[in-house]
Amino acid sequence: MNPFAYAGYQAWSDSMLPMRHAASLVEGALRHWQAFAVTPRGRDLAAGCELISLAGHTHMRPPFGIDEVEVEGKPVRIVEQVAARTPFCDLLHFRKDDSTIVQPRVLVVAPMSGHFATLLRGTVRTMLADHDVYITDWRNPRDVSLLHGRFGFDEYVQHIIDFIGTIGPGAHVLAVCQPTVAALSAVALMAEDADPAEPASMTLMAGPIDTRVNPTRVNELAKSKPIEWFERNLISVVPFGFAGACRRVYPGFVQLGAFMSMNLARHIESFADMHHQRAKGDPAHADAIREFYEEYFATMDLTAEFYLETVDTVFQRHALPLGQLQVRGRKVDPSAIRRTALFTVEGERDDICAVGQTLAAQDLCDRLRPYLKAHHVQTGVGHYGVFNGKRWERQIYPRIRALIHDNEPSPAGVNARAQPVVPLHSIAPLARESTVTPHAAPPGDDKQAIANPDDARAADA
Repeated sequence: MNPFAYAGYQAWSDSMLPMRHAASLVEGALRHWQAFAVTPRGRDLAAGCELISLAGHTHMRPPFGIDEVEVEGKPVRIVEQVAARTPFCDLLHFRKDDSTIVQPRVLVVAPMSGHFATLLRGTVRTMLADHDVYITDWRNPRDVSLLHGRFGFDEYVQHIIDFIGTIGPGAHVLAVCQPTVAALSAVALMAEDADPAEPASMTLMAGPIDTRVNPTRVNELAKSKPIEWFERNLISVVPFGFAGACRRVYPGFVQLGAFMSMNLARHIESFADMHHQRAKGDPAHADAIREFYEEYFATMDLTAEFYLETVDTVFQRHALPLGQLQVRGRKVDPSAIRRTALFTVEGERDDICAVGQTLAAQDLCDRLRPYLKAHHVQTGVGHYGVFNGKRWERQIYPRIRALIHDNEPSPAGVNARAQPVVPLHSIAPLARESTVTPHAAPPGDDKQAIANPDDARAADA
């Protein structure tokens, strides 16, 4: 462990604040001095100031900013409420401001892998049209006092179990990337206990269930060093001045540096493109890049216990697929799952969690009836494209919606593929010949998210 790394970084970051604030002031002044701002020199100066003000990393969670969604063609206001709270996480409920709307309840388990839950903003916004959505809004450990104790893999799993219980029986679970292992463990333990709140369905998306399958660069890096090396070189201590002072963490700035280094040339090209587009007077394109990096640079620390235990159990020992994973002394047995429908989703071009790693959950849940199991590989998308973008909206989400509605136990649930019931006597006789025109598949979207979606690795390094 390097106890001084975090303090040194924080001192350097604080020393850079005056320069970033000055750049922001100049940028703001130029917006009010239109006579100069619209000139080539003014646009170039504004673009340079924007790069300086943006070139920094923040520990603050960006807002979800979902104020309204369209439900059955009508706008409905969204109100964010905290349904349950622990020192390390809020169960955030996106409540619709219309008590007549009854929809399937879904818990979205967000990754605790560097970025905040807002990385799934697009996922939540899409699902809100047809579902009552909750999400795990993990807090930055540097803001959590040592008095609240440790937070490791076991505590992560227990949070999922408790939150499912808070939502109540008949809910559904959707986990994206890193928390798929914890979500599967939580549901397995609930099934073994015959917990009445055992979810009706579980969707696991692009997760490292078994990283022995098609190992990626990230998987190989996690196995390249002993766990002691990770503790000695990557773990530091939160400096004084924060609520979590003296807590051992894997710092967010180290994670961000690792993310950036994996595709440094591509990031530099994106920044150059943003400067060029802003300088030539194309604000729409430049704004899209800026919005991406404002989210990308918002990172959180991870507790040392959670980070090291995840690397050890998931990436080095492969404890879950080998039947060796334990949570608070209890063995995790996915075979106990018999009632919760399982849907696994992977991306063809995913270089974080390769094809086959999430599919492994299907074999682990070997006592689940075949009609309760489904798998989908989405062509043409990388890791980020599995849960964000047009192919997520047009091709992946409709399948998830169908699975949830088909397994919705509430009387209010509606089968997503159901047609209105027509009395048998009113059905016209079949003609001898008929021509069936298949529905055209929704067009794919070959474009990836700005700066390449695969670079949004915060979701799961």
